[in-house]
Amino acid sequence: MPSTAEEEQAWNAQQLAEPVTAPRFAVWTYEAPAVVLGCSQRSELAALQTRAPQIPALVRASGGGAVLTGPWMVSSSVVVPLSHPWVAPRINDSYQPLAELYVRLLAPLGVEAAGVPPAEVPGMDARLGPKIAWSCYGSLGAWEVVDRGRGRKLVGLAQRRQRHGMLLVAGTLVQTPDWPLLCAALGHAEDAQAMRGRTVSCRELAPAFVSAADYAERLAAALAAALD
Repeated sequence: MPSTAEEEQAWNAQQLAEPVTAPRFAVWTYEAPAVVLGCSQRSELAALQTRAPQIPALVRASGGGAVLTGPWMVSSSVVVPLSHPWVAPRINDSYQPLAELYVRLLAPLGVEAAGVPPAEVPGMDARLGPKIAWSCYGSLGAWEVVDRGRGRKLVGLAQRRQRHGMLLVAGTLVQTPDWPLLCAALGHAEDAQAMRGRTVSCRELAPAFVSAADYAERLAAALAAALD
């Protein structure tokens, strides 16, 4: 059953409100669009709501750029104790196991993808053109999942590490997002074409790709197996 961005962010916040004693995860699909701003973008919320009053908008506790959730995206939230093997001393290294899980999941569905090692991020980012700093999907980060052909962003990653545990979140672009909607809502309508060029969806790479609901089920099974 589709969820809302509000439900997702509430679940994420609750997981780190108390000590994490065992891995937990949730997978999210969305019926309607919503804009989720990073905590440093809080000052933009009022203007966003004025420009696009029809779109729910909220601010998450973690940083980073704006995310447009909607029917085109399937997300996951994974929380683990600080003693878990996925919690690496260097923050960027904690993304690698999750990135590799996504690459393995996508391969039999016809999507050839790869996680971007930290050392390769600057060069790959530059080849995609100027960064869109205000958008989560407007630049590349360590181990984010891209298509092997052109290095366009396919799965975005983020994390939040606190004394109670570590939260890893990821969003897969199953279909092409409504980038013009997001860009107009944030007052950057001119960036829509650049966002389109920097990203790619599973359906674009594999026209027969499964539905969002089917993909969500496969992702949940993969996470359950990996975290068991």
